[in-house]
Amino acid sequence: MRIGLFGGSFNPIHEGHALVIEETLRRLDLDMIWVLVTPGNPLKDHKELAPLAERVIAARKLLNNPRVRVTGFEAAHGFTYTWQTLRFLTTALPDRRFVWIMGADNLVDFHRWQRWRDIAEMLPMAVYVRPGSGRRAPVSQAASALSRYRVDEDDATRLALLPPPAWVYLHGRQSPLSSSAIRARRQHGNPK
Repeated sequence: MRIGLFGGSFNPIHEGHALVIEETLRRLDLDMIWVLVTPGNPLKDHKELAPLAERVIAARKLLNNPRVRVTGFEAAHGFTYTWQTLRFLTTALPDRRFVWIMGADNLVDFHRWQRWRDIAEMLPMAVYVRPGSGRRAPVSQAASALSRYRVDEDDATRLALLPPPAWVYLHGRQSPLSSSAIRARRQHGNPK
């Protein structure tokens, strides 16, 4: 079974996240995507972070698809960092073919993630283009360090079967939405 892992705060989840899920399900030939709603990104301020249960419920409501599972299990296991989650999943479920999915904005700062090189060694990664990150992401510190493991976009359907490290940069439909912009608008009285 090929499973995409799409982690994030999803504070709030929005149609841009749904678009990435839809595109990666299709383009990576995945059976499922597990949306991992995190207790909180260690690199971000948590003062505007909605409670985990609210974010999980909102994600389940928006992503009503039998091929998408939304979970907040990282909090239950006490995981703070992505590498902890991935180590647990790859050890507990060795018969699954996992792919880590992230937006290009995350690739820009990927070198700041704890044990980011270990993450790249644990499972293949798919990076989806995001507005504002399209030029910086492919030349970021992590992208440069992992450049020899980059897979051609035309071979994306094989990604889940490739031994890590392997990664693909996916171009495609984009949404201008961002969680931080939505929170800013809400703070100024605009609910959308």
